Amino acid sequence: MLATGLADVTTDPAALDSRGWWAVVVTYERKVTCVRFETVRPAPHPGGVWAGPGEWTSSLNEAAYIAGVERIRDAIADGDVYQANLCRVLSAELPAGAEIAGLGAKLAARHPAPYAMTIRAPGLEVASASPELYLRRDGDVVESRPIKGTARTAGDLLPKDHAENVMIVDLVRNDLGRVAKVGSVSVPQLCELEEHPGLVHLVSSVRARLAGGGWPELLAATFPPGSVTGAPRSSALTLLEELEPVPRGPYCGAIGWVDADSRRGALAVGIRSFWAEDGLLRFGTGAGITWGSDPRREWRETELKAARLLEVASGDGAGQDLAERAAGRP
Repeated sequence: MLATGLADVTTDPAALDSRGWWAVVVTYERKVTCVRFETVRPAPHPGGVWAGPGEWTSSLNEAAYIAGVERIRDAIADGDVYQANLCRVLSAELPAGAEIAGLGAKLAARHPAPYAMTIRAPGLEVASASPELYLRRDGDVVESRPIKGTARTAGDLLPKDHAENVMIVDLVRNDLGRVAKVGSVSVPQLCELEEHPGLVHLVSSVRARLAGGGWPELLAATFPPGSVTGAPRSSALTLLEELEPVPRGPYCGAIGWVDADSRRGALAVGIRSFWAEDGLLRFGTGAGITWGSDPRREWRETELKAARLLEVASGDGAGQDLAERAAGRP
């Protein structure tokens, strides 16, 4: 679908219950941008000029990331958290003239994803290839499909991956239970295997019927998404603020659309996403840390998740290098 004719921009999520078709981006730090467009129609992804960015740098290097994993394991041993999702943000200089639509077109062609979206609006440029559904709403029915557990192949998944998924499913059930009709929260799918380019995920589904309220109440009850924070969420957020040196921005936030007229919408978790900011192209990657985590394996998981996307964006073999390191090859 192609949305054109920018009509309104607001930071108030209550607009999503008003009228019209909205593109939505909520950063991990809770900055809300809702953009209403006049026309939405089926169309191919628009093209645009794209040139690979400069050299990538990471907000956490391997040593710092491993130290962060150990700090989370200490917090688990102390009973402060059960798990936490430690993330790092990669940045590279954006060449003059590069257009986010061009990157979005490359992602659509080479890394298709079920919740992909490209948005260009005043002060906001995001190209996402997210595989994860944060919230889908159809009238009073709402669904979330958290991803926890990632490996190169199904045979590489560990018991730790299943434990991660079940813990986050419990968190999402509790979140939706705050705004759902009593007894309506269900788990139609638990730890199902999904294959994506270069890796596999464990995915579950949590569904509920809303007792009332609209998008502001739904976001307040469930944000930030449990799969990219941890459990208990409040303790995990405090710990992650200590360990992560830069804001996540749209990464790990919400990216999607809402049709207020039909009371339908779908917001993805803002993973596998690029955004342009202050002359830089940014991209986030992370891993869920539990007591059973091996610190170096978790670092390699962040490389595995980034590899194919960086290869698409850079076109210079950078992603292949990451993939080889993630596989344990020199």
